[in-house]
Amino acid sequence: MNGKNFTSIDYLLKKSTAAVSLPKEVEPTLLKKVEIKEAVEHEPDREVAPYLQRRAETITLPPDLKKIGLQASTTSRFSGFQNIKLPISDDKVVSGSHAPITSSLRWLATLALYILWQAHLGLKTIHGKVVRVIRR
Repeated sequence: MNGKNFTSIDYLLKKSTAAVSLPKEVEPTLLKKVEIKEAVEHEPDREVAPYLQRRAETITLPPDLKKIGLQASTTSRFSGFQNIKLPISDDKVVSGSHAPITSSLRWLATLALYILWQAHLGLKTIHGKVVRVIRR
């Protein structure tokens, strides 16, 4: 006697190769790809330095623009990402995040990571050096 007493309908079901859908409570930022950028400027390498030119931070305005009240800005409006003071250094934050959960260093590192996340920053280890990166 045949063990199957039904007709298979597998050919009617679509095979989905897409990822599992997320619930509606998920934040939209998690759906996008995270772009990571270095937060501070760095000095160019010795090989590239002869080909680069430094530009002045302020520009000279024509007299007609000065008459209407336009002023050259010397400071940028963008905040430096090194202004955020943490209770421990960035290296200790990364090493403390891998400490046991019962360790006080782990809790302090978690607090420091929370402070950085509030400022839309994160820590990333690049070539053995801990760097602050922008999280978008």
